[in-house]
Amino acid sequence: MTQKPTLLVLAAGMGSRYGGDKQIDAFGPNGETILEYSIFDAIKAGFGKVVFIVRKEILEEAKEIFLPKLKGKIEVDWVVQTLESFVPDELKQADRKKPFGTAHAVLCAKDAIKEPFAVINADDFYGKEAFEVLGRFLSTAVRPDLHAMVGYAIQNVLSENGTVSRGICDTNEKGHLIGMKERTSIAREDGKIISRGEGEVFEIAENTPASMNFWGFHETVFAEIERMWAEFLPANLDNLKSEFYIPTVANNLIQEGKAAYEILPGGKTWFGVTYPEDKPVVIESLKKLHEAGEYPAKLW
Repeated sequence: MTQKPTLLVLAAGMGSRYGGDKQIDAFGPNGETILEYSIFDAIKAGFGKVVFIVRKEILEEAKEIFLPKLKGKIEVDWVVQTLESFVPDELKQADRKKPFGTAHAVLCAKDAIKEPFAVINADDFYGKEAFEVLGRFLSTAVRPDLHAMVGYAIQNVLSENGTVSRGICDTNEKGHLIGMKERTSIAREDGKIISRGEGEVFEIAENTPASMNFWGFHETVFAEIERMWAEFLPANLDNLKSEFYIPTVANNLIQEGKAAYEILPGGKTWFGVTYPEDKPVVIESLKKLHEAGEYPAKLW
């Protein structure tokens, strides 16, 4: 029997650039959050459970929004990410305010997930094709030494309202990920896509695959993440802004020869909210998808 994969939703981010909790903001014609479209698409694609990673400040509000809508449609679980999660007393940073990052968020879900799983951001719209292709991979092809990432052409994942940061992928002839570099301050300039981060001007080809943090993992990855986390913490004890990212985990496993990552070509449609000015664009995009019949008049 094929095991149904789980959807792990990263919804603990601070929303600092947006200026609010965009994870629970209304965008759809009936007040739907962006995340509801991802969960709707995941259910259609055969996912059996959704696990929310939240911070304690938004836990109750998130439950009020999502539980009535999802009741009877998919199994739901909740995990709270805190600055104490998986941090031994002797390595706690008393003055730290910033969350530890996406890979730490995934680690927090270790006890809630025992099957292959996907990871998404709560505030990105990924498109139904992405869930279909990753759901199929997680149900048939995933194994301890083969994970996946849904790739999106960089030209399709920019913002009209400011610069963005993206994980830019290097691939081999098999279409597997061989490395990823976080490029910052990316925007279109004079018809070209330019990154100006870290004092370097770097042009990125239009169809270069970028990571939008849509990953597929075999459940054995938790042990590897925990191993790397145990190395990260003491190495960054004095850095209150250090973050432990999923691409770091992926790069390490690739370099250590422990796992390959297939880049799946399901990333056709993406939009997200980085800046407040992005909100009306997302509202209009979702309205058009409803009008085109991609989604029912009411999701639930």
